[in-house]
Amino acid sequence: MTAELPDWMIPPRPSGWEADDLDHLPQAPRHTELIDGALIFMMSPQRSWHSRIVQRLTVALEEAAPAGFETEREMTVRLDKKSRPEPDILVTTAAYDPDRTWYAPADVALVIEVVSEESADRDRSLKPFKYAQAGIPHFWRVEDEAGAPTVHTYELDTMTSAYVATGIHRGRLRAAVPFPADIDLKNLVP
Repeated sequence: MTAELPDWMIPPRPSGWEADDLDHLPQAPRHTELIDGALIFMMSPQRSWHSRIVQRLTVALEEAAPAGFETEREMTVRLDKKSRPEPDILVTTAAYDPDRTWYAPADVALVIEVVSEESADRDRSLKPFKYAQAGIPHFWRVEDEAGAPTVHTYELDTMTSAYVATGIHRGRLRAAVPFPADIDLKNLVP
C-alpha cells in the first residue's frame, strides 16, 4: 500500500517549484527551502548546540553591527527563480519591512550556515556554491569541534564567483568584514 502525497506537495508545474511558490505553501513545515526547484524539508530534530549557536551568534552580530546592517534568522534568500535557501543567519543592508518573506542577494552582506548532521553536505558545498554564484560577498560556516564552535570565513572572489577562505577561527572570531566584529566564541556555548 502506498500513501498519496497531499495536494500541496505536488509541484504546480512540470518544471517544479519556483521561488514565489514558497509564499503560498502554509502547510509546508517550518524552514522549508527551495533548491533547484525542489522543496527541502527540515525533518530531523534540531540539536540544542545548533539552536544556541544560531541564537547567540545572532545576538553577537546584532551588537557588533553598525547602522545600516540588520541581522535576521529563519529568512530565505531568493537566489534565482528556482532557489530560495534559508541560511541559519544572514546580515542584510535592506531596510526593515514587516511583511518581507525573503531577501534579494544584492541586499545580503553575509550568510551563515551552522552545520548540522542532516544538512552537512548542503551547508558545506551546495549552498555556499549557490550563494557565491548569486554574488553574496561573505559566507561563514560554523562547525562543531568537540562541542566548541569553529567559524570558517570566506569572501567572494568576483572574478571566479567562488568563495575564497579567509580564516578559521577557534576561541575568538575577529572579522573586519562585512563590519568589524570581535566575538568570543566560547560565549556561544555554556
